[in-house]
Amino acid sequence: MATVNAYLSFNGNCEEAFLFYQSVFGGEFPYLGRFKDMPADDANKMDPAMGDKIMHVSLPISKETILMGSDTGGEWAASFKQGNNFSISITASSKEEADRLFHGLSAGGNVTMPMDTTFWGDYFGMWQDKFGINWMMSFNENQQ
Repeated sequence: MATVNAYLSFNGNCEEAFLFYQSVFGGEFPYLGRFKDMPADDANKMDPAMGDKIMHVSLPISKETILMGSDTGGEWAASFKQGNNFSISITASSKEEADRLFHGLSAGGNVTMPMDTTFWGDYFGMWQDKFGINWMMSFNENQQ
């Protein structure tokens, strides 16, 4: 069965925000990746100013809940609006479930990243549904 968590987007202050959340909730970051850690891609040059910004961070809040986030930049920065800077993140229990939920929830909406295997190993996609809600879908068979 899929799990659902909040994914927060920041305009350059993700690390500050997550250090604050960690001070309140406690716990450790099982993953904190920076944009400079991404593999080089000639087609999409990264702004050097984004190198130390957060590409992805996660903070477990409970057994069932993980608070996740990243800094926004590049093509996504234009749509950043504080107060609406979140997505609903679904972690599927199978690739088939990921595809079913992705195709169902994105129907009539706008797919911003089709489902595909990523450099970090997840089968992942993003979309905005027909009601304007941002979603992310992820499946990783090694985390089952």
